[in-house]
Amino acid sequence: MDILRFITAGNVDDGKSTLIGRLLYDSKSILIDQIEAIEKASKFKDNGVLDLALITDGLRAEREQGITIDVAYKYFSTPKRKFIIADAPGHIQYTRNMITGASNSQLIILLVDARTGITEQTKRHTFIASLLKIPQIVVAINKLDLVNFDESIYKSIEKEFNELGKKLNLNEVTFIPISALNGDNIVDFSTNMPWYKGPTLLDFLETVNIQENENLETSRFPIQYIIRPQTTELHDYRGYAGKITSGIFKKGDKIKIYPSEIEATISTIEVNLKEVDEAFAPQSAVIQLDKDIDISRGDLIVNLNRQPQFSNELEVQVCWMHQKALQVGSKYLIQNQTNRVKAIVKSIEYLVDINTFEKEIESTEVQLNQIAKIKIKTATPIAYDSYSNLQAQGGIIFIDETSNVTVGAGILE
Repeated sequence: MDILRFITAGNVDDGKSTLIGRLLYDSKSILIDQIEAIEKASKFKDNGVLDLALITDGLRAEREQGITIDVAYKYFSTPKRKFIIADAPGHIQYTRNMITGASNSQLIILLVDARTGITEQTKRHTFIASLLKIPQIVVAINKLDLVNFDESIYKSIEKEFNELGKKLNLNEVTFIPISALNGDNIVDFSTNMPWYKGPTLLDFLETVNIQENENLETSRFPIQYIIRPQTTELHDYRGYAGKITSGIFKKGDKIKIYPSEIEATISTIEVNLKEVDEAFAPQSAVIQLDKDIDISRGDLIVNLNRQPQFSNELEVQVCWMHQKALQVGSKYLIQNQTNRVKAIVKSIEYLVDINTFEKEIESTEVQLNQIAKIKIKTATPIAYDSYSNLQAQGGIIFIDETSNVTVGAGILE
């Protein structure tokens, strides 16, 4: 049975947590004692309605404020498919949490309140989804019960979002009218919206085509750890351990190591402590080579057939995540897979106007939650692939040198 990983995103109070709670509740994926606990907690609410958001709002602060703060992961399955759901916060200051959850998702559900329509946060989340190249986008137009299930309102939001989609070249977009609170079109078809002829949300999630994003053509193996037992039995053993992020490595393959650019041949491959003839993404493996080479954590082993880019001058689409703005001349550590190097910001090419998706030029800094294209220079060249060609090797994070806090996320061009 395959697994679909998806994220919900939207404004605060658009109903993300309630939607997930409704999915779990109506698909009977909640234990009886959990339901009893939610019923007990819901009695303290003014309206006494079962508060399904409590299923995902796990932190005490979240429950007290009625908002989601951290990304909450939930798991459930139906006879057709297994699901991993990331419930992302809606507040703008938690955009970084949304990016974290979205980076591993195959599908995003964008919640839109039928009363307010497309908002700035909707556009921000849509833009991030397009940057991360999430294959499937579902626009769930929620709270239609509060607008008398008016089809014209649904159609108006659908039209406006399609105009946004054209600017971002979005491919797969599906619209579903719902009421998460009442369960309309979540698991069962709604009798309140006979004008809607598409699938329910669960039907769609169970049947949507999942694109396997494992790239088996371009072989990349970032080194995480050097294994040298130096025991009597394994005195000369030197293995390079890590996770194959893409491609296939075979015994006897000619490979190149970056940044040294030295070439060698794979002598053995081990997976789960057993020697094998080949290993492939996303397996963790230990590779041995036919010669002794100075290799360290952060080095990259690649096959000779497809080489990465190798440079110390990089162009990055960055989403800034910290109160202290990114400025020209600022210095950071950047991490690409296991490789961490020092870098300096050389220029800010433009900011993105999140309302129009236009490029705003002539900025000297990038503020919290702004998205920009910048140029950086690293202390030493790094081997990488553009995000559009190979997502696993095309992402980086920015780390503050003094606090060791992650302050930004970027994709390489």
